[in-house]
Amino acid sequence: MHEMALCQSIIEIIEDEARRRSLSQVRSVCLEIGTLSHVAPEAIKFCFAVVAARTIAENAALKIVELPGGAWCTSCSKSVEILRRGERCPCCGSYQLQVTTGEQMRVKELEFD
Repeated sequence: MHEMALCQSIIEIIEDEARRRSLSQVRSVCLEIGTLSHVAPEAIKFCFAVVAARTIAENAALKIVELPGGAWCTSCSKSVEILRRGERCPCCGSYQLQVTTGEQMRVKELEFD
C-alpha cells in the first residue's frame, strides 16, 4: 500500500513547515488528489490517521479534494474530462488522448493553531 508512504511524506511536509514557522500543532490538512493519480482517498484517510498518531498532526482534520482527470484529444483538438486512462474521447470517440490533469497529489493547505 503506497498510501502509507505518501502519508509519511505528508507528515514530513507538515513537520518541516511547523519547524520553519515555530508552530507546535496542526489543526487541518487539505490534500488535492487527482482521479488519475492511482491514490485511493479512503486509504489515504486511514493511513493518515495511523501515521499522524503521536505527531503534531495527531488531531488534525483531513480534507481531501478530488480533482477530475483531463486530457487533450489529438484527433478533435478538444480538452475533455476523463474518469480513467484508456477511455475514448467523449466528443469524437478517438483513443488518442493525452492526459493533461488529474495525476497530481499535493498538500494544498495547512492550518496551524
